[in-house]
Amino acid sequence: MTVPFWCLLIGVVIPYVLAGVGGAMRGKQLGKVDNENPRAQALELRDGAARAVAAQANAWEALGVFTAAVAVNHFAGGAPGPSAIAAIVWVIARVLHPILYVQNQATLRSLTFMVGLLASLALFVLAIMA
Repeated sequence: MTVPFWCLLIGVVIPYVLAGVGGAMRGKQLGKVDNENPRAQALELRDGAARAVAAQANAWEALGVFTAAVAVNHFAGGAPGPSAIAAIVWVIARVLHPILYVQNQATLRSLTFMVGLLASLALFVLAIMA
């Protein structure tokens, strides 16, 4: 398995980890997790717990772009070394993103979002150059 594929696997796991973090924060803040109406309950969250839910949604959104980028890069025969670097940069950015999101570090969070997006775009560029 290539480095970008391993990074994709990590990217798939990130939203599920955030679901666990958000669930724990939800239980702590609201006293329980409403598994029958979790989205309605999420609207009651505030501060870090609300941001954890938002970070999970953002992780799913970023995963779609990254998945497409990895697939296109792979099938186009993008250069392995630079593709691996771009994928690793994406993972680092996407791991930092929710940490900064929950801590309400908006500027740094936005920076990690942009780094992740640029890493995904780099995979497309490497595919174009192949």
